[in-house]
Parts: sequence; structure tokens; C-alpha cells
Amino acid sequence: MDERDVQAAADATRRWVAGVVVDLNLCPFARRVNDAGRVRYVVTTVSDSDALLSVLGDELRALVAAPRAEVETTLIIHPRALRDFDEYNEFLPEADRLVHRLGLRGVIQVASFHPEYQFADTPADAAENYTNRSPHPMLHLLREVSITEVSGDTDFLDSIPQRNIDALRKLGRAAMIARLRAATHPAE
Repeated sequence: MDERDVQAAADATRRWVAGVVVDLNLCPFARRVNDAGRVRYVVTTVSDSDALLSVLGDELRALVAAPRAEVETTLIIHPRALRDFDEYNEFLPEADRLVHRLGLRGVIQVASFHPEYQFADTPADAAENYTNRSPHPMLHLLREVSITEVSGDTDFLDSIPQRNIDALRKLGRAAMIARLRAATHPAE
């Protein structure tokens, strides 16, 4: 992966955040953070899970150390590591264990996004899978305080996934494919 590829991965992710996550309001705090420029985009060229775990540890520590006024959340984009969704899914418990080992449980949570994301018990082509489908495999490091500041209402927060599923089902798979394609191939 050369510097152009790294930049292309970051740019595609920025377009995806703006055109899918923010535009469809899939995350109630994304617009505020995105508009304020407080999303850190980290593209790593590592290609295996051990190296990715090391990058994750570094980025967890960096996010905790950074002032929220500068960095609210981090997206670790890893186009070369865990490209297979099953392998990616198997890695997620390791990521959670690392959060725990670093004493960050209740401080930072890791959300998952992948080009082949599929919820359990849903067909691969279901529209709702696109709530977590991204241009590249990535880990989203999210400060838990950011979530509670948007809403301390647990019922509201718990309703977000179903609201997103309903919205994407209504929009349809073809529309979601087009949005994802616009992020990865903007000139087409």
C-alpha cells in the first residue's frame, strides 16, 4: 500500500461518514463531531491481527490522552487486515479484551464496520447490514461520554439500532449500494 492508497482509503471513509452515517443520521452524535473536525482517521497498512491489535492499543491510548476538543473519536481503517468478515468477527473479542486490559472499559468502546458486515440471522443481501458496512474494514473507537452527552436516555440509545434497521429497509438495498459506491468510487 503506497501513500496514494492510504489517502484513498481515508478519503473513501470520510465520504462514507458524510454520505451514509451523517446524511442518514445513523449515529445521533456523528454530525456534531464530524462537522467540528474531531474525527481522527487512522489508516494502517498492517496485514495481520497481531499487528492490528498493537495499532489498536496505540490508538486507544492516544484517544484517551487527546483532549476531546481536538479528538472525539477515532476510526482505525485497516484495508489489508481482516478482510474476511469471519476473521474480522473473530478478532472483535480480542479488541474488547484489550480495552479491558488497558482499564478503558466504560471509557472507550469499539464499534465494528466491515464491507461484508452481516448481522446474525440476516441474509447477506439484507439492507440492514449496511448500517455497519463500510468501504474498508475498520474499528471505531468511541468515547462513552460522547454517547451519554447526546442522550442519557437509555431507551433512546437502545432504540437506535432498530430505528436504523427500519430506515435502511425502507430505503432499500439498491440505494445503500449506491451510497457505498459513491464513497468508494466518487467519479462514477
